[in-house]
Amino acid sequence: MDIVRWKHVYFLISAILIIPGVISLLLPGGLKPGIDFTSGTIMTIRFDKPINEGDLRAVFTDMGHPEAVIQGAGENTYIVRTAPFEQTQANQPEDQKTARQRLEDALKARFGSEEIQSFDHVSPLIASEIVWKSVLAVGAACVAILLYLWWAFRKVPQPWRYGSAAVLALIHDALFVLGAFSILGRLFGIELDSIFIVAVLTVIGFSVHDTIVVFDRIRENFVRHPGESFEDVVNHSLTQTLARSLNTSLTVLLTLVTLLLFGGVTIRNFVLALLIGITAGTYSSIFFASMLLVVWERGELRGWWARLRGRPAVQRAGV
Repeated sequence: MDIVRWKHVYFLISAILIIPGVISLLLPGGLKPGIDFTSGTIMTIRFDKPINEGDLRAVFTDMGHPEAVIQGAGENTYIVRTAPFEQTQANQPEDQKTARQRLEDALKARFGSEEIQSFDHVSPLIASEIVWKSVLAVGAACVAILLYLWWAFRKVPQPWRYGSAAVLALIHDALFVLGAFSILGRLFGIELDSIFIVAVLTVIGFSVHDTIVVFDRIRENFVRHPGESFEDVVNHSLTQTLARSLNTSLTVLLTLVTLLLFGGVTIRNFVLALLIGITAGTYSSIFFASMLLVVWERGELRGWWARLRGRPAVQRAGV
């Protein structure tokens, strides 16, 4: 299989898939943040007997909070996150019930006895801190991956290229996931929460893991066959690892599809992000990261950069 021959086609496919999402991200309202990234109310509710999660969600919908995110937290205990409930005013009349009291009445009417163990408000300041720390987490992961791969491939020429290609591939995957959720947010109102950051970091880890497997085989074949061209070494390496990468990803994707269909509403966005990201990661490891190494070795990257700057492109191997 001459996989490397179609490298420019793979780059074109990546561009076709990513550019619409990037455009959606750049337009106003690019991503639809959830409660974790804006502000809201977080409460812990314990019931004396088992209840149906769908019935609990219906109570919050009737109270004007269909966006409520419900998570199990132990026996008959649930953590519920919603948009901000009304705050109690200092001069509020005694006969006027607060939002918490109305909620308690509605829960008792539906389920009998219950106990709201905590009822906290997340301020916009805390939400902005979550956003900032999420960005730092993703950035730190990228830097750590770059440094590690630079060190791991130190015995081959230009080891920093391997780390850079892996980081560019994970950026490729992250952009694809963010762009997809931007479009889904505009079309279906899907919101992002803090669990989405976990999904993005998981996708990054999976993408880099798959990329390292391919790169490690390239390194081995580069040492074993010093007389072959770099393109042939990459092509042989991809042929040898293609079946393994596809089989590994397919088993993960089948599990995620099962969770998406039967896992419930609470984890649906998390599973969807993993499903999109791991699909993109499998593609990028084989058809994007490795092709970046090839065009870098051939000097095509410098040629592309020269053409963008309006200068004649000079192509030579190893640049």
